Amino acid sequence: MATTNPAPAKTLFIIGGATAVGKTGVAIRLAQHFDLDILSADSRQFYREMEAGTAKPTTAERAAARHHFIDFLSVTEPYSVGDFERDAVQLLAQLFQKHHAAILVGGSGLFLKAVYSGLDAFPGISDQTKAWVQAGVAGGGMRWLQDQVEALDPAYFSQADRQNPARLRRALEVCRETGRPYSSFLARPKPERPFEPVFLLLELPRNELYARIDARVDQMIDAGLEQEARSLLPFRHLPALQTVGYTEWFDFFDGKTDRSTAIEKIKQHSRNYAKRQATWFRKHGNWTTFHPADMSGMLDFCTEKLMPV
Repeated sequence: MATTNPAPAKTLFIIGGATAVGKTGVAIRLAQHFDLDILSADSRQFYREMEAGTAKPTTAERAAARHHFIDFLSVTEPYSVGDFERDAVQLLAQLFQKHHAAILVGGSGLFLKAVYSGLDAFPGISDQTKAWVQAGVAGGGMRWLQDQVEALDPAYFSQADRQNPARLRRALEVCRETGRPYSSFLARPKPERPFEPVFLLLELPRNELYARIDARVDQMIDAGLEQEARSLLPFRHLPALQTVGYTEWFDFFDGKTDRSTAIEKIKQHSRNYAKRQATWFRKHGNWTTFHPADMSGMLDFCTEKLMPV
């Protein structure tokens, strides 16, 4: 009886790294070389209204390679990491019918992980629980949120990003809704993926990265970030706007700080975010590290991964 050879494995190149490290440029070079599509996993680049503060690929860069998941939502449209997982996996299934590989790029670690290994299965959250958490945050702020999560799930709190209100809020909602620790939901089996993930991590010396972050913020200011943030004031309560580069301007508009302090806070918070990203990448994924200027090394690495065994 004749045997059929299994279909060749598909490959998903995952490009991670801190903000401003150079992920966009590397992704485009790889996409051009191998004729691949790019899926953006930067959750802030999803939103049309957030342009100056999100370092999206420019019009020319988008023309240089096929991009997906950029400017496809309004800040008024709810969109979760679970929604992204579903949409990205569906798109990859379509792309893999024509191409042997694709590229996933971004600094939002949870969005990357949702695609390459799947999300943990969590229960639905009732409106009552959401309202309870919202009221607690309104009255007690970040400190209340941290105390609640630490009390209900010390195991998760010990390794969580304690300055990320969205993650803490989610953990607290699950604890409150189920009466079980959030961490108890984290070890469930993940769905199988029809591709092999290949992890490329871009890194720079800290002083060089921080200089690039500061320069990028200056470029954002020149591009009209202050005016953009002011135009988004009516939507400041929405999850999409609870992010670096916008909340600092909202404080300035409220008279809580001055303009120069707001700009310095954006730089400081961006550097802090880069540190948290580095911590996440150390904990998740089997990364091979490259300097963003080492294109020849990355091309050789990717070419080898695409060769049949």
